[in-house]
Amino acid sequence: MSFELGDCTDGELAALAIAGRQTAYGELMKRHRAAVFRVARLHTADDDTALDITQQTFIAAFTAIARFDVSRPFRHWVLRIALNKCRDEARRRKVRTLFAVAMPLDSAAEPADPQVNIEREVASREELLRTLNAMKALPVRLREVLLLRTVEGTSQSETAAILGVTEKAVETRLRRARNKLREILRSMER
Repeated sequence: MSFELGDCTDGELAALAIAGRQTAYGELMKRHRAAVFRVARLHTADDDTALDITQQTFIAAFTAIARFDVSRPFRHWVLRIALNKCRDEARRRKVRTLFAVAMPLDSAAEPADPQVNIEREVASREELLRTLNAMKALPVRLREVLLLRTVEGTSQSETAAILGVTEKAVETRLRRARNKLREILRSMER
């Protein structure tokens, strides 16, 4: 009987990875990297930054795999790490923005070309970008719940476990996030 890593549960793969089997960790990464990337992409609205965060997430997870509780879902654990990496990136971006504003004008980067032809964009792409920008305007606590519940499709209990809050808090935050997102989208239409 041959042993296939693809047949193992996440818990079994994590146990093998903890025991030092790097191929098991590679299988875990293959299973969950798309979800981590989606969360990072929606959090940052930038593919390159999301890719960096995805890599940082799996490096951090690999480094800390010995602390992972194999009785719990690996996906929850790795998405929590990803959200923490997103928060770290947001803090770094704020600091970079502060320093960029404080730089002398002669050393500032050239502004973007204002002549970009937006009419050429596909309507669905425009709607997606508008929604992503509106989501970026949400407070982090609301954005994270919205991402996990609606984009990643996690259950209320899974979302609560990932974020370390109660299921009632997830329910409340999701309702607030949806209401706030509607408000933001309406204000963007005006």
